[in-house]
Amino acid sequence: MFVDVAKIYVKGGDGGNGAVAFRREKYVPRGGPSGGDGGKGGDVILEVDPNLSTLQDFKYKVHYKAEKGEHGQGSNKAGKNGEDLIIKVPPGTIVKDMQTSEVLADLVEPYQRFVVAKGGRGGRGNARFVSSVNQAPDFAEKGEPGEEKWILLELKLLADVGLIGFPNVGKSTLLSRITAAKPKIADYPFTTLTPNLGVVDMGPEGKSFVVADIPGLIEGAHEGLGLGHEFLRHIERTKLLVHVLDGSGFEMDPIEGFYKINEELKNFSIKLIEKPQIVAVNKMDLEESRENFPKILERLSKEGFEVIPISGATGFGIKDLINKIVEYLEKSVKDNDKYNIEEGVKKYTYKKEDEILVEKGGNVFYIKGKVVERLVAMTDLENESAVKRLQRVFKKMGIDDMLKQKGIKEGDIVKIGDAEFYFFE
Repeated sequence: MFVDVAKIYVKGGDGGNGAVAFRREKYVPRGGPSGGDGGKGGDVILEVDPNLSTLQDFKYKVHYKAEKGEHGQGSNKAGKNGEDLIIKVPPGTIVKDMQTSEVLADLVEPYQRFVVAKGGRGGRGNARFVSSVNQAPDFAEKGEPGEEKWILLELKLLADVGLIGFPNVGKSTLLSRITAAKPKIADYPFTTLTPNLGVVDMGPEGKSFVVADIPGLIEGAHEGLGLGHEFLRHIERTKLLVHVLDGSGFEMDPIEGFYKINEELKNFSIKLIEKPQIVAVNKMDLEESRENFPKILERLSKEGFEVIPISGATGFGIKDLINKIVEYLEKSVKDNDKYNIEEGVKKYTYKKEDEILVEKGGNVFYIKGKVVERLVAMTDLENESAVKRLQRVFKKMGIDDMLKQKGIKEGDIVKIGDAEFYFFE
């Protein structure tokens, strides 16, 4: 089965809690605090595995969680960090945030890695909170929750050449003819309704290139009709398109078909119509094709297209087509034309954290902001000393003033994430 879209849930490991402990050793009558820090939670990491070609494994497992960090211990012993969870994906995988549709990463290079969900920081033990005014703090931080999200994985094949055209114009036959022309061929076993890849090895003097036979497009493909959206995405990566026409015109006028396919490409993505195209007029073993060819050549040559007559059935013109493909690919290398990689790839998954918002709803005030929510999540709200420290931190951050500007009164409710407080001066 060829699977090219998958939705999965990822969660970084929670950080371990810091410990509250005091030294109680013999001959140390006034031992100070000795609670160790909690360990960091493991990250969820996507890694490109060049041996994979589909997202099939994600059909059977959807939830992925990294290991939690261990809690801190007495005697200043820090907890162990959680193990990272590495998820293997095929080359050409695009990672999107399900909530925002933002592209997080575009993974194309073998063994390339991307941290898709960071593990939480370990909470600090009470030994870290000693100050001149508090020599024996009786509180510690809880571990930070790991980052979590639903992500969409989309696979776009990394092919150099894409074969396009209406159904039954002979793309599959052409692919088999191209690959059969060379002794070293790697065929990828997909089903008939999926893209087929063939690797053409030009021998010791030349470089190999990958050809993708994209299932036949139909009118309305850009709107998702037929298998449109699923397979149009696979030709976005290609450096060159080979547009296969049925020269016989038995089912459709070849020139009319050429323009209809290009209209579908344009409607789906303007980048597709800008790709170089070689027009391969197929079925030249038929008399009708030979009669139609001069008209096709004259019309499309005027518009700057390379037009090559071929026969997938007999092999006529195949060598000329391969040579022309190589010529175009060599030019794209000189022009430094890489696979079309999505722009805006993020190096880190955390967004800007310094923005704090205060919103009012009735007598409830909502405080939103990554840094504030993290502070609350890492505070032991059952510990009076920890809560007092949180109040002091909020005051320093100016949150009290922001609430007063919004008109808060004593006894009003303040909500931060899942936590709820009453406001008092």
